[in-house]
Amino acid sequence: MVVYVLLFNARTDNEGIHAETINGENIILMFEHQDDATRYALMLEAQDFPAATVEGFEQGEIEEFCASVGYGNRLIPEGTLAVPPDQNADEYLWDPDQPNPQPGPGAEGDAEPGGFSQAELDRMRQQLEKLL
Repeated sequence: MVVYVLLFNARTDNEGIHAETINGENIILMFEHQDDATRYALMLEAQDFPAATVEGFEQGEIEEFCASVGYGNRLIPEGTLAVPPDQNADEYLWDPDQPNPQPGPGAEGDAEPGGFSQAELDRMRQQLEKLL
């Protein structure tokens, strides 16, 4: 299933993904419907967040990404009016003005059990890490 998340500086070297901190845990919101994600992005922008881009991903990709970085995730069902918290974090894990460091060279290798080579897995991991 395709879900929609909010990205900042989408498709750049300094891409970030929107997360909320709930009870000390970083949570990535996954919207079932693009319009609901767009509405949420506009509400964030009204709270002085940078403009966010709504991007669709396979739900499993986002869940794997969350697991790899120790984040939780929450599926927002279609038609749910999700509202950003009243207070924003004082500190962000992502700096919109700082580019991510360039990834190191990936090692070519045999395919892993899922059918991807280590180099492909490293490339996908780096792309997902850029979302932070």
